[in-house]
Amino acid sequence: MSISRNFLVAGALYLVVGILFGAYMGGSGDHTLAPVHAHINLLGFTLMTIFGIAYRVMPALAEGLLPKLHFWLHQVGALGLLVGLFLMMSGKVAEATIGPVFPVLEGAILLGAVLWLVNLIRRA
Repeated sequence: MSISRNFLVAGALYLVVGILFGAYMGGSGDHTLAPVHAHINLLGFTLMTIFGIAYRVMPALAEGLLPKLHFWLHQVGALGLLVGLFLMMSGKVAEATIGPVFPVLEGAILLGAVLWLVNLIRRA
């Protein structure tokens, strides 16, 4: 499993989704879901691309269990958060229903970021 490649490919997928989402909003004139679009671009494209490049430039970061945990925590947390945010903001699921799930997903992203920090301190 190449952590660098996986983050870069995931980031590129989010870039395409973010562009399509933005084009739809621009074409429709409905910008209600702009926060979802912003989160897709930030959590998806930007962070995953930065992580992928960093793992490529500093190969020592990609060794061991921490990078794998970081990757999967970020993937699960980001995808779940983005889908949940879309469902809530589009009115498909009530905030009271989906809201309690957000801290768990945000916690996964945060834990991944802490593992990233620990890995940087240890190996960069």
